[in-house]
Amino acid sequence: MSVVHSVPGMSTPDLDALRRHAIGVLGEAGVPSPEADADLLIGHVLGFSRGQVQAKALLGAVVDAEQVLAITEAIERRATREPAQHITGVAPFRLLELEVGPGVFTPRPETEFVAQFAIDALAAVPNPAPLAVDLGSGSGAIALAMATEVPHARIVAVENSPAAFPWTTRNVRRLGDDRVRLVFADLADALPELDGTVDVVVSNPPYIPIDAVPRDPEVRLFEPPAALYSGRDGLDAVRALSTTARRLLRPGGTLVIEHGELQAAEIAEILMACGFGAIACHRDLLARDRATTAAR
Repeated sequence: MSVVHSVPGMSTPDLDALRRHAIGVLGEAGVPSPEADADLLIGHVLGFSRGQVQAKALLGAVVDAEQVLAITEAIERRATREPAQHITGVAPFRLLELEVGPGVFTPRPETEFVAQFAIDALAAVPNPAPLAVDLGSGSGAIALAMATEVPHARIVAVENSPAAFPWTTRNVRRLGDDRVRLVFADLADALPELDGTVDVVVSNPPYIPIDAVPRDPEVRLFEPPAALYSGRDGLDAVRALSTTARRLLRPGGTLVIEHGELQAAEIAEILMACGFGAIACHRDLLARDRATTAAR
């Protein structure tokens, strides 16, 4: 799709005209939240918050030609359904702002809900230095959220994708405060030296069946396949994860898994077969089955 490189009828548009044009372009492209994304991208270029963009647009703030070009290019990229986070280079996650881009899965709001279970379990451990492992860490979102919100904890982030690992490394170095250890390893055989000592294992593994096609172009066209697909039923990674978690966790330790809304029953069966107890499924704010917790 092509986007017009100027606002029709205006050589140097004010911010209100530019904003209205951007919203229209994104709306025509099928972007689900054209107004929010227009404000986000304009704000990224101008150094404003979304609220500041809206306020300055109402005041008719002037935008110079260089800014118009940068904003138009950002809107054009978003109109191809490239994720806004790839354009800005950052993604918010709970209290954090993570660096993201091609090759790493963009953290979603629903994973913030999943992370809460890991954070709560970790905070409840009586050990003065509880230990958690994030398997398949990607951007490092869950690992860094645990480190930030349970500051007395020790965290190990495990990632095995050569494309994602540089992003994990960048975020851990910037936000990990020396309490997050990063390991390049496959989740199936990670961290044998920690067997039986871990308090919390958490993961947002790939869980889409290999022949399923995600509806959203942002996911289908731009997210790394290794972070999405996992065997014919989508649960190959969960099977490997359950075995590894059983090995790593101490007796009484907690496992937290994110999954698709139709997978809870199958995941419960996998965990029961692996020897886990206290298995519980949890619904997100949209009443969709989103996370399963279990005890070693």
